[in-house]
Amino acid sequence: MTTELWRLPAKRLAAMIAARQVSSVEVMDSVLAQAERQHARLNLFVLPLFEQARDSARVAEKAVMAGGPLGPLLGVPVTVKDNVAMAGLPTSNGSLATPAPVAAADWAVVARLRAAGAIPIGKTTLPEFAHKVLTDGPQTGVTRNPWNLERTPGGSSGGASAALAAGVAPLAIGTDGGGSIRCPASCTGVVGLKVTLGRIPNETFPDPFGNYAFVGPMARSVADCALMASVMQGPDPFDPYSLGAPPHPPRPAVKGLRIGWVEHFARYRTHPEVLACMARARAALEAAGAVIEPLDTSCFDDAFDTYMVVATTAHAARLGPLEEKAGERMTTSLRESIEIGRRFSAMDLVRAMDRRGVLFRAVQRIFARFDLIATPTMLAPPPALDAGGSVASAFYAEWAAPLYPFNLTGHPAASIPAGFSVEGTPVGLQLVGPWHGEERILGASAALEEALGSPGCWPALT
Repeated sequence: MTTELWRLPAKRLAAMIAARQVSSVEVMDSVLAQAERQHARLNLFVLPLFEQARDSARVAEKAVMAGGPLGPLLGVPVTVKDNVAMAGLPTSNGSLATPAPVAAADWAVVARLRAAGAIPIGKTTLPEFAHKVLTDGPQTGVTRNPWNLERTPGGSSGGASAALAAGVAPLAIGTDGGGSIRCPASCTGVVGLKVTLGRIPNETFPDPFGNYAFVGPMARSVADCALMASVMQGPDPFDPYSLGAPPHPPRPAVKGLRIGWVEHFARYRTHPEVLACMARARAALEAAGAVIEPLDTSCFDDAFDTYMVVATTAHAARLGPLEEKAGERMTTSLRESIEIGRRFSAMDLVRAMDRRGVLFRAVQRIFARFDLIATPTMLAPPPALDAGGSVASAFYAEWAAPLYPFNLTGHPAASIPAGFSVEGTPVGLQLVGPWHGEERILGASAALEEALGSPGCWPALT
């Protein structure tokens, strides 16, 4: 049995460890053996932490044997995206343009997971400074999708998503500045949750009031994603939006939930294979009692124009000085985004922020009619490894059209496995809720997972 422990979900592993049915050391040995196999073929880690993880597993085993109170994730392995700080370790952001700074302390989300007993096993790959929805870059090269090695696992949390799908730890920390949790979750058949702005603190974003970037949970099941979110969430003094977040209300029944259904997002058309998966998901939700109606709105039509100004001016302001020094050591597409951002004026940015407010209020009006919004996560199945994907590209504007609007508005959104393309790569459904509507999303997601599977099989892992 020990060799198959890497397949088990986090909740079950934690329960088995606490009940002394298996030791945290056995769990870690199984997961790390899988990690070594899969990293060699998929390119998952910027920085493996395997020996430290083994040491932590031995400490967890002693805690179990001591008989005291145990955290809800004691002994459970987790991966950490390499733009999330861990004390004493470099945070490279996937870049060779500058020496990676060594973090003085854990981010709050890492500290909270450690306090719950979770054990980090490595820092996962991302594109340089998380600037695109594919995962490749100058530091580590290309990360591959375990369902098809010639397809992307999405991005920018692509190392996280590929690791989950390949059985390398049941939990992963991702970040999402324009879809970077939900895109890779869709591409690899896992669950990814972007919570309400502030629900999980992002205490290091340079402008805490203009924030559109999120830290969040990724997992292979809805239950594990919800458990991870419950550990990560809560107020932090350095994130103003986290300070007023209310506790989660009880999870509502799916029966009677009003869902606005969006098949073709904004001005773009959804791929037929994605539409076929959405049709099956709709039937499953309706069978569970959801009331689904088409949602036709033009409020998202110009969302990319707004996001483009916000994202590229951030690149120009924060990374422009580095680009001037690093030159060609920086990814070409990131340099292009910086150059685009330099062309916008301060007035352009203020107007974009005003449009962000207009979009938020338009989405709020939608939630006067509906409890949830359903969209495709991505408008097409996972593309080839070299498709591009910079947030400043037309490809990103179209493929990720359902994602970035909800970074601007702060609404919670999750990607749930909804089926497979003809060639066998996963396809996701996005569920969006009102502010602090995570429990609505998770309830509908759990019903969909029960009906369709999660994702129902494993990729070829030889």
